[in-house]
Amino acid sequence: MQNLVRTIPAVFVVLWSTGFIGARYAMPWAEPFTFLSVRIVLSIALLLLLVPLFKAKRLPPVTALHAAIAGMLMHGVYLGGVFWAVRRGLPAGLAGLVVGLQPLLTALMASAFAGERVDRKVWLGLFIGFAGVAIVLSPKLGDISSGVTVETVSAGLAAVVAMALGTVWQKRFVANADLLTGTIWQYVGGLTLALPISLLFETREYILTGELVFAMAWLVIVLSVAAILLLMILIRAGEVSRVASLFYLVPAVTALMAWLLFNETLTPVQIVGMAITTFGVALATVQRRPRRAAMLR
Repeated sequence: MQNLVRTIPAVFVVLWSTGFIGARYAMPWAEPFTFLSVRIVLSIALLLLLVPLFKAKRLPPVTALHAAIAGMLMHGVYLGGVFWAVRRGLPAGLAGLVVGLQPLLTALMASAFAGERVDRKVWLGLFIGFAGVAIVLSPKLGDISSGVTVETVSAGLAAVVAMALGTVWQKRFVANADLLTGTIWQYVGGLTLALPISLLFETREYILTGELVFAMAWLVIVLSVAAILLLMILIRAGEVSRVASLFYLVPAVTALMAWLLFNETLTPVQIVGMAITTFGVALATVQRRPRRAAMLR
């Protein structure tokens, strides 16, 4: 059982990385907040089917509200902001670099608002990890086009800040809640933001294609249910600064997937960057073994 628990971070990184691949399939055929709204509704429906199976417990009203706030930040602002910026032309490489700021922001917020003590080894690992992400994405940063505007960059930065704040909010106010019920309330919060934006500012038109159906099914089942539940387990079990450092691995894993699926280039420089990123994440996440005396208490 302990060995199974240890695999959760690796499984989470792989599943989370597929989200960017799914977005690439979906975005040409649907507007971002319309797609996100439908995805959230389907995710809530699927999770509600699991409630009796896992005998999920209701949340107190205050806890449910906190879960909804975390979800509004993590699902509404973060996903909506990234999708909107990429659809408006922000190059994927630059978007990935902006998103790469999240672990550092999360560590800062965890230190300031959640009372976490982030030691020097974790800070060093976070900075090394960000340097590795920058190296992995550097070959794509030349793809600068008219899509780089104040609006798209601001949307990307707002998304990163929201994800960091939502992670800290989840850890501080919702960490001990029922995982399944808490996740449902998260999606309710995300929907309260995504749906009004879709109704007010988008045409809500879908071009129904095989790629869109596949992307929706994958993102709902694998990302919105499996990966999010794993993320909640990680946040509950560990310090959010260490959990957030796992996101540094996402650009590298996504680059590998894009190389396999879309025949995108993978240069020696990127491979070096992946190695540096992995080292930084290991430095930030691997904890010292407890002393023998402490273990015998």
